[in-house]
Amino acid sequence: MNVLSVIHGTDARTELFGPVIADAGHELDEWSFGWGTPPPRPVDSYDCVLVFGGAMHPDEDDRHSWIADEVAWLHDLVGRGVPMLGVCLGAQLIARALGSWVGRVPSGPEIGWWPVRLTDAGADDPVLGALPREFTALQWHTYTYGLPEGAVELATSDACTQAFRFGATCWAVQFHPEVTEAQVVGWIADPDDPPLDEATVRAETPLRIARWNELGRTLCRTFVDTAVRALTRAA
Repeated sequence: MNVLSVIHGTDARTELFGPVIADAGHELDEWSFGWGTPPPRPVDSYDCVLVFGGAMHPDEDDRHSWIADEVAWLHDLVGRGVPMLGVCLGAQLIARALGSWVGRVPSGPEIGWWPVRLTDAGADDPVLGALPREFTALQWHTYTYGLPEGAVELATSDACTQAFRFGATCWAVQFHPEVTEAQVVGWIADPDDPPLDEATVRAETPLRIARWNELGRTLCRTFVDTAVRALTRAA
């Protein structure tokens, strides 16, 4: 399976998911709409797509002219049934592509380690169901989205929707299952997007990251396996 990882900056890349995909025997390319150059393969020839986070917001078309092109492409992927997983900004862009609103979290940013709960549908989901019914997730977002019409909500927090599925091949999560400890440390040190409580995030990260990485690898493996089954059925 040929997997495309769509990124939106150097500090929010494929990270933990890359080795999981390689160990499963699949080919992975990393690319960004913002680069203005074509990917290694034709963009519509990939079997599976991951869409990751970034420092920009999903409605900043005036600052990032490529956002509208990416949203249109994501809409086409959903229509074609290409297996896809969006993370954070990626989830917000998918929601926008499906016609939902995107905007700031009404209660304020979720940055740091926050509790997430699966819904009943999430517990039964072929991808999110691999996670515990309740878990503490690494969050780093000021924006959220409305649940797209026809989508199934899979996870929530006190602040917003945390995951959804649309159709049989599209998943989106607001939390960050792909992060490494080094990545989180880099985000903490970024003066342009600091955590509200830096001391707490610094203290909690070494205590929580190992377990969180276990769950992240589990989520990635489960998504990849589900994507392979979907492609096999469609062949």
